[in-house]
Amino acid sequence: MGGVSDFPDGDLNLAGFNEDSRENIYENRRRFLNIFDRPYRLAAVWQVHGDAVKAVSVESDITDSDDYADAMTSSLDGVLLGTKTADCVPVLIGDPVTHSFAAVHAGWRGTVSSIAAKAVEKLRADHGAIPENMIAAIGPAACVGKYEIGQDVIDAFAQNFEQSSRYFVPTRDGHARVDLHQANRDQLISAGLTNENIYTAPYCTMERPDLFFSYRLEKQKYGKTGRLMSVIGLA
Repeated sequence: MGGVSDFPDGDLNLAGFNEDSRENIYENRRRFLNIFDRPYRLAAVWQVHGDAVKAVSVESDITDSDDYADAMTSSLDGVLLGTKTADCVPVLIGDPVTHSFAAVHAGWRGTVSSIAAKAVEKLRADHGAIPENMIAAIGPAACVGKYEIGQDVIDAFAQNFEQSSRYFVPTRDGHARVDLHQANRDQLISAGLTNENIYTAPYCTMERPDLFFSYRLEKQKYGKTGRLMSVIGLA
């Protein structure tokens, strides 16, 4: 809410240059960044549902980059790493000891590819961060009550996770609803984070299109949809 995009009206669309004007998106981002009590530069990448993790380590990395990646890490002051979603799972990870942090875009493909765990490993390798010290936030996304998938997703999970059936609620033949929130939480715990340091937002984008963009709901209804942005940086 509070933007200039017509999705359908007055929406704060923060990405998706193929479905909105650059002028609208940059005005929305300006309004979004104004909520913080200090100036920040925004770093973002071209998300492709893969498992690449980009390190934002120098000034030239701070851009709305054409680099293909679905996670970023950094420890730069004055920088916000942004992950763009509209039903996929945003995961933010911070280490208060090394002051390093990560932003992760985890749809079902990214979850299957263990993108959140790979971001944790990148923080460990590049910054010496210890997973037990890290704090993670899992943001609004399509929830298990609404997000139905097909056999291809069920099979992909089975090939990559033991006991993958725990993430599915069967609906009809060859289909089930999937719990990406829980799958990413479990992945972070397997990577070394403690359960107490992982916080999950109690919102479903498909249940609350009045608050959040939902690709599955709005793309069909309007032919386009906006993007949320979850960000993390140093206070």
